[in-house]
Formats: sequence, C-alpha cells, structure tokens
Amino acid sequence: MFKRLLRRTEANNSPSPANKAASRSQKKAHPKEDNQPARDHHKAAPHAQASKGKPRKNKPKRPARDERQESWSLSDFQVEAVPGKVRFHDLGLPDSVMRGIHKLGFEYCTPIQAESLPAALRGRDTIGQAQTGTGKSAAFILTILNQLLTEQPKERYASEPRALIVAPTRELAMQIGKDAEGLARYTGMTVHTIVGGMNYEEQRKGLRDEVVDILVATPGRLIDFMRSQDVFLDQVEVLVLDEADRMLDMGFIPDVRRIVRSTPPKGERQTLLYSATFNYDVRILIDQWTVNPLKVIIEPEQVTTDRVDQRLYLVSESEKFGMLLRTLDEEKPERAIIFANRRDLTRNLCDKLNKKGHKALLLSGEVSQQKRIKTLERFRDGDVTIMVATDVAGRGIHVEGVSHVVNYTLPEDPEDYVHRIGRTGRAGAKGVSVSFVSEDDAFVLPDLEKYLNQKLTLTYPEY
Repeated sequence: MFKRLLRRTEANNSPSPANKAASRSQKKAHPKEDNQPARDHHKAAPHAQASKGKPRKNKPKRPARDERQESWSLSDFQVEAVPGKVRFHDLGLPDSVMRGIHKLGFEYCTPIQAESLPAALRGRDTIGQAQTGTGKSAAFILTILNQLLTEQPKERYASEPRALIVAPTRELAMQIGKDAEGLARYTGMTVHTIVGGMNYEEQRKGLRDEVVDILVATPGRLIDFMRSQDVFLDQVEVLVLDEADRMLDMGFIPDVRRIVRSTPPKGERQTLLYSATFNYDVRILIDQWTVNPLKVIIEPEQVTTDRVDQRLYLVSESEKFGMLLRTLDEEKPERAIIFANRRDLTRNLCDKLNKKGHKALLLSGEVSQQKRIKTLERFRDGDVTIMVATDVAGRGIHVEGVSHVVNYTLPEDPEDYVHRIGRTGRAGAKGVSVSFVSEDDAFVLPDLEKYLNQKLTLTYPEY
C-alpha cells in the first residue's frame, strides 16, 4: 500500500493545539467495511515536495500571481442593505470566501441560500428543496468553505478529503466542481473532481499525490477509487448529497449507502442534502443519514410560472419538425435547448436541423464525455446557439442566457418537465418554453397539470 503524503498546514485562525487535541479525543473510531483493510499511516515526504513535476491538467485554477498580490479588503465589496434581502455580508463568512463571491459578482442570497445558510453555517444538518437555477450549489459550497476555514487541522494526508460532494451525473459533478473552484479561488482550498468517462489515471494521481480539501464525485467512479484504496472517507467533515432523488431513480442508492457508511457517523459529520424534489424513499434515507436537520422548501412555482412563458401547441407528430423550424425562425432565440425523450430522436433532430442551415449540437448519453464537455463549452461561449438534448441536460447544467426551451416531446415524468424549462428563466430573467403536444404526448398532461397545480392552456398553431 502506498504511503500517504503528509502536509503540515499552519493558519492564523487555526485552533490551539490543546483545543485540537481535545476535539480529536472526542471522535469515535468509525468501523471500516469488512473488505477494506487497515491503512498505512506512515508519514512520507512533505506535500510541497510531492507537488514538483508536471502539473495536472484538471488542477484547480489559482489566481494569477499579480492578482494574488493585489490588496483586497471587505471594504472593497460594498452592497447596499435592502429590506427583504439577505446580503452575503450578513452571514459572517471569511474574507477569503467573500472575495470569491465578489469576484463572481454575487451580492444578495437567493431564497434557498437565505433560508438555509444561517443554520448550515452553524454546523446543522440541512435539507434544501428548490428548483434548478436557484443557487443550491453555492449554498452547500459556502457551507463547506466556512467549515474548512474555521477549523484547520495541523497535518493532512493525501487521499483523505475533508468535504465530499456526491452528484448523480458527470455534467452536474463537473459543474459543481467548477462552481467550487470559483468560490474557493482565494481560500487556498483544493478542489478535485472525479467522474466516469475521464482519464482514470490522471484522477487517481491527483487523489494519491495531492492533499484534497473538497472532493466532488459521481457514485460509480468514487466507489472505484474506494475499492483501489486511492481515497478514504473517514476524515470527511461535511457530506453533501446533491439531487438524491435522481440518484435513487438512476439506481445509485446502494453505492451511495456504501459511500455514506465509509464517512464518519452522523453526528460526527455535517450532512447536507439539496434537490429539486424529495420522494418518499429518499425521505426515509434522510432520517438514517441526518440528525435533526433543518428542512427548507422553496416552492417550485417561482420557476415554472413567474419567469417562464409556457406555450403548448397541439400538433400531429408529422407537424412537429415544421413547427420547430418555424419557432426558431420567428423567435430567433439567443440560446435554445431542444429536448426529446430518446437518443435516436435527438440525433435525427440535430442532423435535420444542420441540414436546414441551423447550427446545432447534440448532447445525449451516447456522446462521449470529452465531446459532451466541448459541446457545453461551445454552447456556453455562444459559438453554437442550439443544443438538442435528452434529459441528461435537464438537471444541473448551468448555462447563462438560455432564452428558449423546446419540448419536442413531453417527458413522461412531470418533474423532468420542470427541470427542462428550468434551463431558462434563470437569475431573474424571463424565458420561453415551447412544447409540442401530439396524441402520443397528451396522456401525460393530467399528471403534469396536477404536479404544477395549474391548468395548462393548449392552442392550435396559426398557419
């Protein structure tokens, strides 16, 4: 077994040795799984020495040297107090975190942040339910950064993250990792993201050779590294399960159970769960994984009705593509995501759109991970303004400026409809959702109206 690399860290705000010793003595030993042998705790070369050599491509971005040398204080970040709004200034966050918030241009908390952060920052387990695009990721990332900066251990081993974020899909995990790097930009905290479909050895080297503060992972790839003993979770102080209901739907719960068992027991770690919905099965697991959690629910109508203009057209299946071309030509969307339920349908739609002169890209499960990353980058950069996607893009993909969402086929699950149209109407902007309803789609309308608690108006297109 490899020797884990030791790094001694000194911080001005770290607790005294006596307090740290007392804190450690209160920790109970966490039983390891039967198939996981004991680890070698021998000290190796300091982490600073191990960092020499070729840097990793996915190493967290650091501010440029001249930017790090620039002076900054909280007085440089002035935000007016507004009745009814919570400023990040009001939360008592460390200055290094506030500087990252300032850099990203955030000023006021979203509702889910304003209601969940005060308790979460005090260390309370928290359950947050809110729709996509409402700032859930920033809520748990800020909680993690506050915890890790408040209590800094004197020595660290590689392969032992202090915070773990588990997300169901590669795209969501990578987006969370990117968000975490932005907020942690000035904190000195390291963020490492491990997902399937990417370079395994490169991710493995990062876990073994570097001290990782925040680990973002998909369940399958994390289990792989646990089995190979390249990562150990018994030092996790904050555990985040993002989109837990989606993980249940995708069959990941057995893996997630094993992951949770490998972290310290509840009560010795802080547990945060955020999702757009929590079904019955997930609620049962919440009771097993948390201690007296604060439950925050932000009603979904804010996304589906207030900021999105929903248009539903009654058309035959053969008329859909013509209506799609007409919508694109007349609406001239700034950015549009076209959703369909099947991979073959999205592939055919993308090909037909390109043949008709519309520059479109495909995002579905059959597209390789590297190509999916490039597709999202081109879409974000505005190089291509039309993306045809399955529901792999329905959750957790943050792209600013999506003006239109087109449901070429309605999803069978009403929740997926909400997640789809949540790609537009973000950050207070108005968005447009266009849905084509044929005979094959009409059977899902009753459940959709019941879920939205509103009557949907269906119209015939004007030819």
